[in-house]
Amino acid sequence: MERKCVYQKYLNNAKGHLRVVLHHKWEVMRGCFRVGLYRQGITHDLSKFSPTEFSAGVRYFQGTRSPNAMERELYGYSRAWLHHKGRNKHHFEYWTDVSGDRQHCLEGKKMPPRYLAEMVMDRIAASKTYKGDAYTDRTALDYLLHGRDHELMNHETYRELRKILTILADHGEGAAFRYVRRMLKRDSY
Repeated sequence: MERKCVYQKYLNNAKGHLRVVLHHKWEVMRGCFRVGLYRQGITHDLSKFSPTEFSAGVRYFQGTRSPNAMERELYGYSRAWLHHKGRNKHHFEYWTDVSGDRQHCLEGKKMPPRYLAEMVMDRIAASKTYKGDAYTDRTALDYLLHGRDHELMNHETYRELRKILTILADHGEGAAFRYVRRMLKRDSY
């Protein structure tokens, strides 16, 4: 009987995790398509289906936050996150490297505009996915401002991300996506 309960919990977690991942991917795809990033919209987060990431997602699934947070709490790090950030260029952590000035160990490098744009869509989608009905256009900005991303993210990239999320918070998706489309057309920020 106990084995049946464990199996049922695993199955429920797998369904729940898959539902969250697919919802997130759908939201990112919608945003990417609106700004002209079709390939990135389709290929976004495919590594989440790898054994390393998917199995951790099922094992630590909660539905209200990333399973990586639970894995990190239990072990002090998340194997799934280390795998994910090293394969997905829309995460600023992908763009960290050894500092050239010997003052710092690591520093954030400036992200290319197309990956910054995908990061914006990723953050909006994650906010919508995890906040559900409590989501507002200000959610992603609040998350950024209360986090520690600025400590390792490249200063120009952080400033531009904050600017885009502020446009989203103050003027909505239409204005933010118009701004991102212009940034992509210039291929600079």
